[in-house]
Amino acid sequence: MGNGEQLGYLKGEHVVLEPLSLSHITALSVAVADGQLWQLWFANVPKPSEMKTYVISAIADRTHGVSFPFAVRDRASGRIVGCTRICHWESEHRHLEIGYTWYAKRAQRTAINTETKLLLLTFAFETLEAIAVEFRTHWHNHASRQAIARLGAKQDGILRNHRILPDGSIRDTVVFSILDSEWPAVKANLAFRLQLPQAD
Repeated sequence: MGNGEQLGYLKGEHVVLEPLSLSHITALSVAVADGQLWQLWFANVPKPSEMKTYVISAIADRTHGVSFPFAVRDRASGRIVGCTRICHWESEHRHLEIGYTWYAKRAQRTAINTETKLLLLTFAFETLEAIAVEFRTHWHNHASRQAIARLGAKQDGILRNHRILPDGSIRDTVVFSILDSEWPAVKANLAFRLQLPQAD
């Protein structure tokens, strides 16, 4: 995943993860307005007016070989409903993070997140041969923490006073991870949850 190599589409029954491009800016601006997600002070979500800068920055990280950003398309409606990213890829340590994830309000607590994570984790463990996949979130983002735990990730710890945010507040970062030895059970659980009437 280096030298600007681009990952192709990741396709599931409910979602298609499309390599992020400038063509997604308008659709992402519409998606982020559903629920006015940027108003969540503990989440790093761009305003519609900031979306172009956000996408350009993500594409730059991909060019440097440390990140693979995706737009998330809902197969049922055909609409872009959010964004996610494989990031901080360290090939020498076979370690990466899944983050920068946000969804339009209408897509939250649906099968979309479950299948998105299944697709990303499958690529991470089975193609990149990662030995650990990390998730990080704000201490006060309880919904995110619960969603990460539902994936089967274990909490590693809390980084106190980890970041100073744009509004001047200080973030404690909660760190979770899934190890390669845990992946078969996590994969089976995610596949099982996708068969339930209300996957989330």
